[in-house]
Amino acid sequence: MPTVLVLPNLNMPLFFLNDMVKSIAIVGGSSDIAKSTISSMSADNYKFHVLVRDDSHTDELSALGVSVVLGDATSEEDIKNFISGVKESGEIHAILHCVGSFAVRPPHAMNKEAFEAVISTNLTSAFLTLSIAGKAMLSQGHGRMVFMSSVAGSLGLVNHEAISAAKGGIESMVRSAAATYANRGLRINAVAPGLTDTKLASPIMSNETASQAASQKIPIKRVGQKEEVAKVIKWLLTEAPENFTGQILHTDGGMSNVLV
Repeated sequence: MPTVLVLPNLNMPLFFLNDMVKSIAIVGGSSDIAKSTISSMSADNYKFHVLVRDDSHTDELSALGVSVVLGDATSEEDIKNFISGVKESGEIHAILHCVGSFAVRPPHAMNKEAFEAVISTNLTSAFLTLSIAGKAMLSQGHGRMVFMSSVAGSLGLVNHEAISAAKGGIESMVRSAAATYANRGLRINAVAPGLTDTKLASPIMSNETASQAASQKIPIKRVGQKEEVAKVIKWLLTEAPENFTGQILHTDGGMSNVLV
């Protein structure tokens, strides 16, 4: 069973203690985009519960007033324990699956184990979240789910075969799940960023030549910012209309749909 670390925020307003607080669970809560999403909603009446792989981010997350669970997003047991713990505090308003990996390598230079690791980290963990959190939401009759895809999920990019397979799978899964649960109160969508200035993209962003070359492929001629992605996630988690489901929102500077 994963270790649960409850990290209180001493400056937390009293209304967080009443029954009106809405819980949001995040699988992959230590990512830059996840933390930016939490920060963007810090003034709102939400309680965040996050699953992270290690405790290196607990101080930063503690300052944001979240409850942290240590666990593996690819472990069925860890996801079950995480969701069960969130349910103990009340209904789950929404869940964000914000797990990703960086693998830019041609197929002939990638072995089976490396490919399967990309699939497991991205797609398998997303399915576990959908299955386990979805079951919890079905019992309450409503809930919002947001998954992270990538521009590589819908656009052919050089050396992106593994991540394209994983993220393309997530997009197809989101559309199917949205249909499956449309009449049972669940609203399921995905966000597909392009190259975004985060630690995950540091292999490209730390190389000026590579960063500039990548920017030139984007219609708006710059990489995305984590705050821009967080705004879209926040809208899906809290403000999107009830009839909005099965959609893939691209935050990629027009890369997936605009030819320049």
